[in-house]
Formats: sequence, structure tokens, C-alpha cells
Amino acid sequence: MASTSSSASNSQQCPLWKYDVFLSFRGEDTRNTITGYLYERLTRRGIITFQDNKRLEHGDSIPDELLKAIKDSQVAIVIFSENYATSRWCLNELVNIMECTKDENGQTVIPVFYGVDATDVRNQSKSFAEAFAKHELMNNDDGEGMQKVQRWRTALTAAANLKGYVFPIGVESDCVERIVDDISSKCKTSGSYSYKVVGIDTQLEKVESLLEMEIDDVRIVWIWGMGGVGKTTMVNAIYNKLSSSKFKDACLLEDIKENKHRMYSLQNILLSKLLGEKENCVNNKEEGRSMMARRLRFKKVLIVLDDIDHRDQLDYLAGDLGWFGKGSRIIATTRDKRLIGKNVVHEVEKLLDRDAVKLFNQYAFLEKVPDECFKDLTLDIVSHAKGHPLALKVWGCLLHGKDIIVWRSALDRIREKSGSEIIENLRISYDGLEPEEQEIFLDIACFFRGKEKKEVMPILESCGFPAEYGLSVLIDKSLVFISDHNKIQMHDLIQDMGQYIVKMQKHLGERSRLWNAEDVKEVMVDNTGTMAVEGIWFTFIQRLCFSREAMKNMKRLRILYICSFISPIDREDAVCDSNCTDGSIEYLPNNLRWFVWHEYPWKSLPENFEPQRLVHLDLQWSSLCDLWTKRKILPSLRWLHLSYSENLMRTPDFTGMPKLEYLDLGNCTRLEEVHPSLECCGRLIRLNLYCCKNLMSFPCVNVESLEHLNLEDCFRLEKFPGILGRMKPKLKIKMRGSGIRELPSSIIQHLLYLLPELDLRFMKNLVAFPSRIGILKGLVKLNLSYCSKLKSLPEEIGDLQNLEELDAIYTLISRPPSSIIRLNKLKFLSFSHQRSGLYFVLPPVNGGLRSLEYLNLSCCNIIDGGLPEDIGCLSSLKELNLTGNNFEYLPRSIDQLGALRSLELLDCKRLTQLPEFPQQLDEIDADWSNDWICNSLFQNISSLQHDISASDSFSPRVFTSWGMHIPSWFHKWRTATSVSVNLFENWYVGANFLGFSVCYHGKLIDTTAHLIPLCDDGMSSMTQKLVFSNHSEEYSYFTNHFCFVPFAGLWDTSKANGRTPNDYGHIIVYFSEELKEFGLRLLYKDEPTEHDDEVRCSSLKKHSNIRGRVGSFFRNFSAH
Repeated sequence: MASTSSSASNSQQCPLWKYDVFLSFRGEDTRNTITGYLYERLTRRGIITFQDNKRLEHGDSIPDELLKAIKDSQVAIVIFSENYATSRWCLNELVNIMECTKDENGQTVIPVFYGVDATDVRNQSKSFAEAFAKHELMNNDDGEGMQKVQRWRTALTAAANLKGYVFPIGVESDCVERIVDDISSKCKTSGSYSYKVVGIDTQLEKVESLLEMEIDDVRIVWIWGMGGVGKTTMVNAIYNKLSSSKFKDACLLEDIKENKHRMYSLQNILLSKLLGEKENCVNNKEEGRSMMARRLRFKKVLIVLDDIDHRDQLDYLAGDLGWFGKGSRIIATTRDKRLIGKNVVHEVEKLLDRDAVKLFNQYAFLEKVPDECFKDLTLDIVSHAKGHPLALKVWGCLLHGKDIIVWRSALDRIREKSGSEIIENLRISYDGLEPEEQEIFLDIACFFRGKEKKEVMPILESCGFPAEYGLSVLIDKSLVFISDHNKIQMHDLIQDMGQYIVKMQKHLGERSRLWNAEDVKEVMVDNTGTMAVEGIWFTFIQRLCFSREAMKNMKRLRILYICSFISPIDREDAVCDSNCTDGSIEYLPNNLRWFVWHEYPWKSLPENFEPQRLVHLDLQWSSLCDLWTKRKILPSLRWLHLSYSENLMRTPDFTGMPKLEYLDLGNCTRLEEVHPSLECCGRLIRLNLYCCKNLMSFPCVNVESLEHLNLEDCFRLEKFPGILGRMKPKLKIKMRGSGIRELPSSIIQHLLYLLPELDLRFMKNLVAFPSRIGILKGLVKLNLSYCSKLKSLPEEIGDLQNLEELDAIYTLISRPPSSIIRLNKLKFLSFSHQRSGLYFVLPPVNGGLRSLEYLNLSCCNIIDGGLPEDIGCLSSLKELNLTGNNFEYLPRSIDQLGALRSLELLDCKRLTQLPEFPQQLDEIDADWSNDWICNSLFQNISSLQHDISASDSFSPRVFTSWGMHIPSWFHKWRTATSVSVNLFENWYVGANFLGFSVCYHGKLIDTTAHLIPLCDDGMSSMTQKLVFSNHSEEYSYFTNHFCFVPFAGLWDTSKANGRTPNDYGHIIVYFSEELKEFGLRLLYKDEPTEHDDEVRCSSLKKHSNIRGRVGSFFRNFSAH
């Protein structure tokens, strides 16, 4: 089989679907609205979409080309609109679409309900009923016509039962992205395109027969064969077919053996694909195995595990068939037959002769007809490949476009190695490369396979290689390819061939490249390196110790990469022994171009190190105190990374680094100064000084090329560095947490070009904000929180006409400027925890702040008068936080905040009365230990429900509040399914009695309250069903609910049989499920003054014997 790892010619592609999406819609309803938006967004995302722009929608007949388009589309989006059912064209189109869902390929249908309810489509009601009445009237005397109408009904019902989207008219542009994301995911994962892979069909049939999809069990099928025979190609084809037709939940994991050290990352990918979990839901492989076994056992899934080479990989990814639901299939590929055991296995067969010739010709001649003179040579070369697809592909690419003389020479080379392994035979492709191309190939095979192209190219270029051209040659010769994630990849056998060439030198020190940690350790400890060594690239996971003279003889070394595979927590135990770290290593090769050594163990670099051609120097997590003690000439250096070098106190002299572009000193916590010569680096693009906690001296920076400057958490840096040159518009400056006292006017001017956000959090020395802030017309977010010395805002802040968020918590600002009310786009405003000790005063609103939705003035030392009387003018305000203030009353206009949903008044110790509530308020937090506050709350709630009368059911308005327990103002019950109460004598005091105050901790849906006479006649009981609303979907342990049941909502004079309310002495409340806590209190306009304690206790005293007294009544009631 031909491998599809590299790009194939277009003629080899065979679409399973011609279109990704077919749009079905009623033109006059949606062509210029949601359908137009959908088509534009889908095509912009590269999703091939069929939209019939010429549709007439008259009559019944649908053109053949339209029917073909429906069948050739992977997904059909059906947009149901108000007049959809009036079109016979649309209904016939829908019938054809729904029939396609029954085909083997399994077309997906997604209904979109645009301005209509799914139930109306499903049941053909409202506008759909009117349309069908006309259809039936038209076909009343036509039996065949009535059958067609019934098919339309069936198709509508079936489509409406599918999972889809419901969108109101007018929000099209906001909603279509959700559909497009869904479609993009389906088209990406379900194999819209496959390849005509030579010789694959017969083998696919055999694998599918082993899968036995018709049996509802769980099974694993192995695909076994040597490298390069097409195992990956085969499982990709199977996955594409099954994931689009048989499985809703499927995942393909490729190159598993390359990720053997990060098994949990593969588990995360699997859980994300199959369960929709976030991609970092597990942190270790044991946790991942447990989660898979627990969460997948009822799901039918398809899992493909490609290239397993160790038993552990199977154990942690599909360790037991019991992990998966019925019908699940696991397909795994391997070269090692020992891993398979007694499981079902398919051995990949080599290509038949005719297929081998066809595959070779595809690459040697592309789609052209081969010249007859090449026929015998072709047969000879194919016979030596012995049906191995990779060899045929590589040799075909090698000989493409070459004359017959080259063909004969290549055949002679192949014959010479006829008894060798396939790797030796593949070497002919390497031998045909130019010397620099060979070097690039070997670097990739030994160091860079699987790494991103953008990371590799600078390394190759630093070595003087023509990287782009050389890589393109290797791609053309099918030696490497670029993956979907822009990573440089090659087949395992090709990599084996490259490493085999390097290993032909038996002695480690004489090999051109070293990548195995044990090999490197042996060479470095025994000082056996030679001039032959050009590159060292390895990751260490154990303690290191090198001889100081380890590299003395490696004078041609151009790449040195030593990186830790150890977490920061374990670093101290993994660095070199102490006897290796004194002073400096004796020698480093001056030929180095790319030098990376994490955890570099010495205090400095050797003085004799003069790397004139060094491009990249990365010594993160090093033990350096100084890079060098003297000035060095490094004319080629572009990258200098010294981050997390905690002992580094000074930077080097930069005058010898004219090409420096990237300087990273982040988290060098002892760094005290940046050398003033940094101003000479006119090419500097990125400068990172994040968390240099002791940095005090940073005199100047050249900004001619600078794009990123990070001074965050430089606590001791009080002055912004001097600016040399003209700042670029795209320069990003980060200052959060720095010690800078004042922002230069040049910075404010520059901020005009920045993204619309200014983050100055934790700048604890900032004492004033520049008055020029008003020029930042594009600013959307301004964060000044924790600027603990900032006392005021300039009046010009009102000029920030696009500002939406202003956060100034933990500052000294006590009087915001009056101009703040001009910020009519402001949605979020917070001055919480104002620290000045002065009384905070918010200026009058005067009809401003029209968009404000969230206002946080908690802990601002607000007293009476600190809030404007016209605060009710904030018409958009949804959340108001006044926690921790010192006022006794609130402005009356609060009840005019029509959009207010949440009011927080916790820890307002002087507050004794709550204001009247706005109509939309449903969350309130206050000091519920204060009885006056509780009483005030329910007085207000009762005023909102004064016009209630008795009915079969009553839905109290529910308010939520933070709290773990019922306030003491209520009489409480714990863990109950019902509550019974005896009422005291003459509890009903005419108009003074308002009703029943209720508090509960838990979740109530349906509750029934019974008011029972003292002398029960079985006829006069009042029964009221209470339906509670305003509940969130999930019950919170920290939430209390308040509601009020007015007396008028429970009392029904027609059922009293002449009795008065005081003739009723018992209440029983039954809950639909067990309640954690429940509280009840009788509410009066004016609390009774006589026997007050008796009222509060006996009126709500729980009686255990009441159930017996009224048991017969409830038995009779239940029987009805």
C-alpha cells in the first residue's frame, strides 16, 4: 500500500463527499439573513457548501442536480422558518435529505429552528398547521397526493427530533458561529476525503470482517507488520470510514511510541475527544486510567492506537475491554507481535506485483504513461522492493525525471545490496543528495523529527545550510514531510536509515551526531569525543556530571543541546554533583552555532570561549553569576536566554552583540542592573525582565525595533527606562506589579497604538495618573487595582469614550471625578476596599453611566450621603455590591433600578432597614443575623405580592442569598420531607397579618401546604400547591432561598364553610424531596407586642402528635 504520510498529487484524492454542507432553506424567509450569514462563514472557514442560489421553489419537481448535491453532501443543515412548510419544494427536498440519513455513509442532518419552535415543526402546529391544511385541501381527492403529504409530515417530525439549534430572529450573526464550529469539527474528523491507496481495498475488507461490526460486543483488533508496509495508512482509512458512519465518539492516537514518556497527555487527548473534557483534565497516567475506566464504560467508542511498541501503552490507553460500552472497537497497530497475545490480528500483506508496479509508477512517472524503454528496468526495481510500499515510493521519487542512464546506475546499486535489509536499500535515496542536503537530512533524523518547522529552520540556518531549499528537496524525495501541525516528520524506517548511517562509525566519539543520553554520558565522562562530533542533542532525566575537559577535542561541534526532562520541583536533586560546579568548564568549542544547556552547572562561561558564529545561547535555570567577566565579540548572536538563573547579578556588556534580537532575563531574581550598553542593541525585538525582583538600574533601552517589553513584578524598579529611538506602533509594554512611580508622557502617547487594554495592577509606588490619559480614545479596559498609593483620577478620565471596564480596588481613591459619569460605555466599575480612611463619595449620576451593569463599592467607608440620591438612574445596572459600609439607610431611588438582579449588603452593621426592591431583583445578601433586616426583607417582598389570590397553584417569587444555615429569625427544621406547625390562638389579626415568611436550604420544586381547622370536619381544609422558581440548575451548599406566601394566596373563603382564619390551628407542609433545612415565621405589618416571646416560640412550635390528629384527613385527601 502507498503511504499517505506525505502529500499526494491531486489525482490521487477521491472525495467520499463532494460537499461538506448542503443548505436547505425557504428563500424568501432566510436567504438574506441566517442562510446568507451561514454560507459566508462556512465558505470563509474552507467548508465546501452547496447553496442553490437559483432555486425557484415553485411546484414539486426538484432538479436532478439538486438531488445529486444532497446525496453528495456530508452534512445537511435544514433551516426551518415560519413559511418553510408552505413550500412543496422545501418539503420534497427535506424528504430526500431524511432518506439519505438511512444510507450506508450516514449523512448527518442538523435542524436549525429560526424564529419557530421545534415542537411546532415536530407536531405541525401554528404556521405549519396552516400550511398543511392548505396542502391537504389541495390533495383531498388525490390518494397519491395525500401519501406525499404524509411523507412530508413524517420527514418534519423526524428532522425536528434531531439535535439542533434554536435561534430567535435578529441574532443571526452571533449564533451562526456555534453552528460553523460544530460543522467544522464534524468535517474535520469524519474523513470527508480519502486517498486512492494502491492495494488497500482487499486488506480493508479483511480488517472490517475481523471487526464484526454487526455484533454488539467490545473487541480489539490488531494490525501487525514491519515498518513502512502501510499500517498507518490502513488505520487512517478505517477510522475515516467508521467515525463518519458507525461511531459518534471516536479518537485516533498517532505515533504513540513517540509519546511514551507522557502517557497522560495521550489520555487527555482521548478523554477530550470522547467525553468533551478539557485537554488537561488528568495530571498523571494512573489518574487517566481510572477516569477512562469509570467514564467510558457506557459509551460506544472507536479508538485507534497507532504504533504501539510497549505493553504499558496498551494498559494505560485500553487496558481492559470492560472500560468501554457495548459495540466499542479498539484497533491497534504494532511491529512487535509479542504484544498481541491471543487477540484478533491482521498481518499486513506486501503488495502484489501489479499493485507494486502501479505504486512505483505513480511516483516515478506521476500520471504520465511510462516510456516503453523503462518497462524492464521498472520490473527489475520493483522485484527488488519485494512489495514494500515505502521502498517503492522512495525509489520512485528518487528516479522521477531522471534519464535511463541514472536508472541503470540506481539499479546496479540496488542489486549490490539485494541481500541487505530494507534500510540499507533505502540508503540509495540518501546517497543521491548533495552534501549539505545530507547534513540537513541527518540532523532531522537524529535531532529534529517531530519538532515544529519554525523551531528547526533557524537552527539549520545558523549552521550555514540552505534550510528552505534543502528541506524542499527532502520533501520532494519523500524523505521528510510536514504534518498538519507544521511539524517536520519522517517515516520510522527513513529515520532508522539516517541514524544507521551515523552509527556506522562504531566508536561513539567518532560519530557525527550523538542523541542517546547514555552515549553522550559515556563520551563526556571518558573524554572520547573527537573532531568528528558535529552535534549533541539529548534530554537528561538523571544526575549529570561532565568532565571539565569533555569537549576539548570537539572543535567542529556546531549544535549543543542539553535539556532537562525534570520538573522544577525536582531540579535541585538533578543538577550536577558539587565537584563539577566550581569555576567553569575548561573548554567550549568556538564553532558552536546553537548552544542550549539548561541547568548549566558552572558559575560562568570559559574566558577562552569566543564563538564568533554563535546565533543562539540558551542557559535557562543555570548557576551563572556572570556570563563573562570581560566584553565578548559575538557578531552573530540573535537569541540570549538566561531566565531563571537565580544567581545572576549582572548582565554582560552588549556592545559586542549588534544583532541581538531576543533577550530573556525573566525570573533572574538577584539581577540588580542591566548594563547601559543595551542601548546599542538597535535590533532588539523582545526584552523580558519579568519578576527581576531586585532590579534597580535600567537606564535606557533602544526601541527602534522593540515589539515587546516586560517589566512586570520588577518591584524595586522605580523609574521607567529611558527611551532611545522611535517606538513602533505594535510595541507592547507590560508594567503590572512594577515599582515605577510615574508614567512618562511618551508612554501615554505611545499607548494610543496599543490594544485597548491598560493593565497597571499592583504598581504600589504609582502615586498619580497622567492627565493625558484622556487621549486614549480607544481604551476599553483600565485596571488600576492594588495601586495602593494612587489617590485620585484625573478629570480627563471622562474623555475615555470607549472605556468599558475600570477596576480601582485597593487604592486610595475616595472621590472619583465628576467626569466619570460621562463614561456611557462603561459596564464594569469597582472601587472596592478603598484604603484612604476617608469617606467615599460617588458623584451624582445625572443620567450618565447609561451602560453600567456592575458596580462594586464594597468596603469603601460609605456613610449616609455617600451614594447619590439619583442612583436609580443607572438603568442598565444588574449587580450592586455595597458590602462592608457604614450607612444607616440607602437612597430610595434604588427601587428604580429596573435591571438590578443582585444586591449585596453584607457586613453593613449600621443598616437596619432594607430599601424597597426593584421588580427584577432575585439575589440579595445582607446580615441575616439581624432580626430587623430579616423583617425588613419580608416586608418588602410582601409589598411585591400584595395582589395575590387563592388558586389551584401558586408560584412564590424566590430570592437567593449566600448562607449555609437558616437565620435565627425563623423557626427551623432539619432534614425533613414534611413540617407540621401548631398556630397559637388568634394568630390571624386582620389586615395586620401578611402571610408566611419562608427560608429553605436545598432545592424545592413542588410543595403542598395544608391549613387545617382546629375542629377538623374533613371538608374545610385549605390546600395550596406551591411551585418554586428562580432555581439554578445545580444545588449550591452555600445558598439559602427566601420566599413569601401571602395569606391571600392560601386562604379561600369558598372552602371555609363559614369558618374564620382563627378557626384554623394547624399547618402541614409536604416537600417533593428531602430538604436540608427549612424555616418558617408568621409575618405581621406590626409585630404583636403582647406575649411577644410566646408568639415567636409557640406560634411555630413543632408538634409530634399532630400527624396522628390529622392523619385520617390526609389519608382521605390522598385517596382522592
